[in-house]
Amino acid sequence: MASVPAAAQAPPLFNKRHVTFRSGDLTLAGYIYKPTGGGPFPAVLWNHGSEPDPGAGAQFDSVAAIFVPAGFVVFAPMRRGHSDSQGEYIRDAIQNESSVRGPAAGMELGARLLETQQVDDQLAGLAYLKQQAFVDTTRLVVAGCSFGGIQTLFGAARHVGYRAAVAISPAALSWNNSPDLRERLQRAAAQIEIPTFVIQPAQDASLAPARVLGPILARRNASNQVKVYPPVGPEAQQKHCFGGAPGMHIWGPDAVDFCKAALREVARPKG
Repeated sequence: MASVPAAAQAPPLFNKRHVTFRSGDLTLAGYIYKPTGGGPFPAVLWNHGSEPDPGAGAQFDSVAAIFVPAGFVVFAPMRRGHSDSQGEYIRDAIQNESSVRGPAAGMELGARLLETQQVDDQLAGLAYLKQQAFVDTTRLVVAGCSFGGIQTLFGAARHVGYRAAVAISPAALSWNNSPDLRERLQRAAAQIEIPTFVIQPAQDASLAPARVLGPILARRNASNQVKVYPPVGPEAQQKHCFGGAPGMHIWGPDAVDFCKAALREVARPKG
């Protein structure tokens, strides 16, 4: 009888599972990771960016490598049209609108979809996460980068049970050419009540999100933080989203510390 290779016997990284859930009439997919044990554990819902196939790369595993060893479940739902989730991919919708009505109309549609359909998908993922017996639904965090950073802010503004938010490079690529999205994000920031951490690398496409949203968040909550990281290390990791998975080690420890501090405040007795 042939022996099974050791690699085939190895458990999935951080108890990784591919799952499906519903968002309206669509079946969406995602990946969930958990620490060993029954929990219940605090959890991070991770919002991916605009890439068409986020499930194919190292992004989700790299996020799990940050948060799972710190005791968090990580759930990465994939919004409509991304990877194996049903529905229209948002960039296709923007391109189609632009080709018919012009680029400005395409940008306007994109901003609207980011605050409507895309948030609906995020919250459908949140509903799935809350159903997991190993998740402590009183200790939920939302995080993400780029389009995912936008989703993080829009989700935090919905008052749906998140206790902290970490938005990385939110709208940095869209800030200068989408006035509608800028206005929507400023309105959202003015409604956020949970501790929120906005993070950007030194050479992000635009640092205006930190400069503009930071003061709005500071007026909302003394626990809110904004950090633009210094220009050190490989240049690729100083750019948008810290270069993705290779640069997550830069912001990871700060994000974990911020989330743990916010959740300690939740657990602290009042009075």
